[in-house]
Amino acid sequence: MDELDKAILRELQSDARRTNRDIAAAVGVSPTTALERTRGLSRRGVIRGALLDVDLPAIGRPVQALIAVRIRPPSRRMIEGFRQWVCSLPDTLGVFVTTGTEDFLIHVAVPDNDSLYAFVIDKLTERPEVADVRTSVVYEHVRNTRITPTLPHKNP
Repeated sequence: MDELDKAILRELQSDARRTNRDIAAAVGVSPTTALERTRGLSRRGVIRGALLDVDLPAIGRPVQALIAVRIRPPSRRMIEGFRQWVCSLPDTLGVFVTTGTEDFLIHVAVPDNDSLYAFVIDKLTERPEVADVRTSVVYEHVRNTRITPTLPHKNP
């Protein structure tokens, strides 16, 4: 990834809906060059798509929480089965499979505290493989929508 690729990526991260002509002007190349580079970034898997950023309170999901879950026994079958199930739930925004005390960190968005309680008690704790659940309500969620590429690490 060279400096031009990084510049194009930076521009697309600021607004993925910008036209190719706008991106080209912003990075100082022709529209054809910008389009070829953008397509190359997509082919190489650097750009995997564009996501819609939704205002969660505006769609009736103002309460967010991070839920730490421990699975027992911690086998591949249990971990993969739970991951697939929890990812399919409509309240789930994201799932992190982690090391340490917890096996999962689940990010959810729900209508209210009663719905959060129901998610934890009626869904999570009903699963036989769930050994422990800890819930933290999110007061504010701030995301960095721009990440600067670094050079790939080389193995010695």
